[in-house]
Amino acid sequence: MRILWFLGIAAGAVFIIFSEWFFQNFGRVNWAEEHLGAEGGSRLFYKLLGIIIIFISFLGISGALSGIVISIFGPLFSGLK
Repeated sequence: MRILWFLGIAAGAVFIIFSEWFFQNFGRVNWAEEHLGAEGGSRLFYKLLGIIIIFISFLGISGALSGIVISIFGPLFSGLK
């Protein structure tokens, strides 16, 4: 399972390093252009997406992600005991 988390870190790094490539191949993100700045908002969006993927992967490696998921979604399944 940890290999998948390390692949997540690598995928996040790819988003950060090759944000220009993603911008050229997938185009502008309208929401990002509106809210993150008219010039370079989409590039910033791809970099922020990479940072979020890396952060979630680090939470998964450390084991903290399961506690967060349980605390958020645990009450939904409390009646299934």
